[in-house]
Amino acid sequence: MATPFRFEGLSLPVSNVAASVTFYSALGFTVEQQHDVFALLRLDTGTIGFLRADIDAMPRAVRKSIHVELTTDDLDQLYADLLAQGIAFYAPPHDLPWERVMSAYDPDGYTVEWAQGLRGHNQLGPASND
Repeated sequence: MATPFRFEGLSLPVSNVAASVTFYSALGFTVEQQHDVFALLRLDTGTIGFLRADIDAMPRAVRKSIHVELTTDDLDQLYADLLAQGIAFYAPPHDLPWERVMSAYDPDGYTVEWAQGLRGHNQLGPASND
């Protein structure tokens, strides 16, 4: 039997650590550490790190393929709450065959995506045609 381990989080290269901290703090993440070149934020039991880097050297297609994935039990209410805070969405709540989602871009163009219920378990909201 292997020794058990946990997934704690991940780190992203960012162009401006402070801008990323401001954005993700507005989403409810709390700052555990913040420096000029690195920050560590927490949401529930997971963490996200920001490492200052020259992301212009990263192909745009790579940045567009990176998603920060979050969940909630009430996607439509969260959408209204975050809109009221000034968060801009490029995709409001909508149904996909596997789940109900909404999406925004963070300051570096990474997708921040929220799903209703557990990821991939088809937790559709009231707008579903099922």
